[in-house]
Amino acid sequence: MSTTTKDFTINEKYQKGKDQKIAIRPFFDDRKENMGLEKYGMTLHDGVYHMEDLACLELNGIKRYITGLNEFSPDVKLLPDNEKKAKIKEIRTVVIQLEKELAANVIDEDDPEFWNKVQVLRPDNHIFWSKIHIKVGNDPYFLDPAKDPYDLIKLYAIKAGGFSIVAKDYETAQMKANCRFYLDQIKKTVVTKTKSSKLKNTALSMLQKLYDENQDKLFYVTKLIDANSYQYIKSTPIDILYEDMDKYINGEGDEKSKTKAAIIFTTISNESMENLTLRTVIKDASYYQFITNDNKGWIIESDTKIKLGKTTEEVLEYFKNPLNEEIIDRLVNKVKNYWQS
Repeated sequence: MSTTTKDFTINEKYQKGKDQKIAIRPFFDDRKENMGLEKYGMTLHDGVYHMEDLACLELNGIKRYITGLNEFSPDVKLLPDNEKKAKIKEIRTVVIQLEKELAANVIDEDDPEFWNKVQVLRPDNHIFWSKIHIKVGNDPYFLDPAKDPYDLIKLYAIKAGGFSIVAKDYETAQMKANCRFYLDQIKKTVVTKTKSSKLKNTALSMLQKLYDENQDKLFYVTKLIDANSYQYIKSTPIDILYEDMDKYINGEGDEKSKTKAAIIFTTISNESMENLTLRTVIKDASYYQFITNDNKGWIIESDTKIKLGKTTEEVLEYFKNPLNEEIIDRLVNKVKNYWQS
């Protein structure tokens, strides 16, 4: 990847007349510092762009470009059979189109020698793939795959992760650290932003309701969500719980995706108080080593060695059984002693 002064003449000539429904756009988060550029909705300094070649992996001397158009790539091989069949058909359809446009080469999709007859788009055609690159900056870089074969190639490569600086969509950009660009397919991006906004607003509304009406429940929700749950005790000011969960919902906690954070918060908040209490006890009891794992994969009470289950869900069901009330009371009292400290 390189950073270069932008050639406006070439870029504008190349972009002229292109369909503007698909573009590589700069991604920025105005809450994260980026040399002050975030204040102006910029990801790079004015007059600068990034250029990156198509990603190439090398293993045992064999090079493999991440093109999104290789039916032999690991991501295709690992698909379920029905999905793999559909993906191979899609790849071959695109390769047939590109071979016609780039080399006047006509191939039959069902030809047993299909890949042997491919001239340009062969996975091992290093001369061709090594010349595929993107140049992006603050201005949107439009792709017109219906008219430009190289734009179609770049579109598939971006979706496959072939360019490290460009996320395959807006949602992925939100989750990537220090992401600078993303592929914007307008309809998909609008749907993603709207869905994310609605989920976040629902979660924030629920947070406010817990703060106003059920602060005990907010305590348990916070302890379950925050990785460092031990830091919260009963005397922790409610405003701290609110602020930490507000940050979490806005993607500033352990979960960077605002959409996923909102879903997690909403899902946990909708659980019953019984489940929340027991899950929190299990989590903190594990932290304080009141329950541990033995060498056979069982979760056990440390003092008595009683087997509670092999998963958190099994332990939860064990604690719900009235026959085990003595054990759960014992663990609850131990954990709550820390909460009252």
